[in-house]
Amino acid sequence: MTIKEAVLKSLEDINDITNYLAVYNHIADKNYYDFGGAKTPASTISAVLGQFIRDGDTRVKRIKQDGGTYTYYLTKNEQNIGIEILSGVTETAINKVLKVDKPKAYNERDLHKLLSSYLKNTSIYSKTIFHEQSNGKDNNQIWTHPDMVGIKFLNLQTKASQNFLKSINRVDTFKLSSYEIKKEINNDSELKKAFFQAVSNSSWANYGYLVGFEFSDSLTEEMERLNQSFGIGVIELNANPYQSKILFPAKFRNLDFKTIDKLCKINKEFEKFIEQTEKLMTAEDRYYKSTEKELDEFCDDYFASDSEVEKYCKDNHIPTV
Repeated sequence: MTIKEAVLKSLEDINDITNYLAVYNHIADKNYYDFGGAKTPASTISAVLGQFIRDGDTRVKRIKQDGGTYTYYLTKNEQNIGIEILSGVTETAINKVLKVDKPKAYNERDLHKLLSSYLKNTSIYSKTIFHEQSNGKDNNQIWTHPDMVGIKFLNLQTKASQNFLKSINRVDTFKLSSYEIKKEINNDSELKKAFFQAVSNSSWANYGYLVGFEFSDSLTEEMERLNQSFGIGVIELNANPYQSKILFPAKFRNLDFKTIDKLCKINKEFEKFIEQTEKLMTAEDRYYKSTEKELDEFCDDYFASDSEVEKYCKDNHIPTV
């Protein structure tokens, strides 16, 4: 974008009266324009807004406040702005509009404990993998690492059947899963990007899942198509983790041991997760309980009660409705 295009796009996004600082912050947050080494980029935006008015460009309008400063808005958004503001109002009232607090945002990784609790309830041990802790500084490694990994062991009731299965094929005694987590997916473009990140990150696992806290209702048909084509499952995460649900199940794949080896080489946490898994699988009967406890303590925390869930969501500003 040119700087003028960035200003117009930001005014359209904001869809209300605003000041030059808010426009500048929006441009910077959205990466609409590269200011390079400009020392006072906010002042540059103020000048561009003023130029719209001086040139008689009818796309932008402004309101003078009592203190002599100006607020701006996009002309085509005029119908969305209250008449009391457009007709000339006090500085206090305009500032009240400008300073309305937005809800505090939660972080994507705040959702991990919700997912780990949901998975634990289905007998899956899960562990967050921090891609920033891996060897090297390649930002593309986020397309190699899953956000979380999980393992579920086949629970046979008799010792004879357990020993029989292990003697035939030890790989059949467990299943490994990969999870790519997103706060929200609102449109087709976001869905495809997240979905193919999940495809890339889960190539090593038996099951791969895309996990979303908020999905647009309009995306169900496309999610189903992608699920059928690529086998990645979709989980809708809920603020009450036990109300989370699998929208589309993942398709089973054989483990890719070369990719597992690569992940073990570049990420110590993933390597330790695999080590703990192998340790439990090969543990003698007398050590099984202590080894299982060791794996549980290594994996992510999970909630012990509903009240703990409610407090966690409140403290981390996770919406519950």
